Amino acid sequence: MKGVLLILLIVLLAGLVIAATQRGGRARRQTELDDARADAQRWYERLGGQVMNLTSDDPAARQALADAGERYNAAGGQLQTANSVRQFQLARESALEGLTYARAARVAMGLDPGPDLPPLSSAHNTGQITHEREVTVQGHSYKAGPRPGADTPYYYPGGRVEGRPVPSGWYSTPVWRTALGAGAGVLGGMLIFDALLSPEFGDFGDFGGDFAGGDMAAGDFSGGDIGGDLTGGDFGGGFGDFGGGGGFDF
Repeated sequence: MKGVLLILLIVLLAGLVIAATQRGGRARRQTELDDARADAQRWYERLGGQVMNLTSDDPAARQALADAGERYNAAGGQLQTANSVRQFQLARESALEGLTYARAARVAMGLDPGPDLPPLSSAHNTGQITHEREVTVQGHSYKAGPRPGADTPYYYPGGRVEGRPVPSGWYSTPVWRTALGAGAGVLGGMLIFDALLSPEFGDFGDFGGDFAGGDMAAGDFSGGDIGGDLTGGDFGGGFGDFGGGGGFDF
């Protein structure tokens, strides 16, 4: 009899432990969900303030604000349907991307861009444009640079297009979009990015064309005019294969 009671007691205690563990797990998951929701909502509301309060007649700033408004709407839709931590994280990323566009608009307007933002996960290790450059690809001219201008009104916060890293900067044509500019749809966005960003194509202006003293395959650019603008990576087999390095300044 005592043995039976002991077994029942053990089973009861085990059940209580399992129930407490399950309750603790549910509470922890709910806390994580609430925290993710609050974090995404915070950045979404901050983006809303920028979108509602900033206006400009400058083409570059106006375009950046339009992109910020698009991300604001996207983040709002994601927040309405999110029911997991990952979904709230995606809404947060959309809001942060919108704030990056709003920050770019402020720069184009000559305003203080404001405090730094958390880095975009989509822009990790993609680098940034540091030199102005212009290339012609089958009769079409494309430009990119670190600053907004009449010829470069489209800001891109950095990311990967078809798996390839594309640095943040200002571009003459939003070739990362599905609806490409005149001629870009035929040529392909990647061909344009290759021409703008890869030393194997085009005229690179401040980049210079002297790579004779360096070994590109080994990631050594010290012998050419490229100097320290490309750091931390390995071009290896060409654009799109940057190895495991830590980002680039183009």
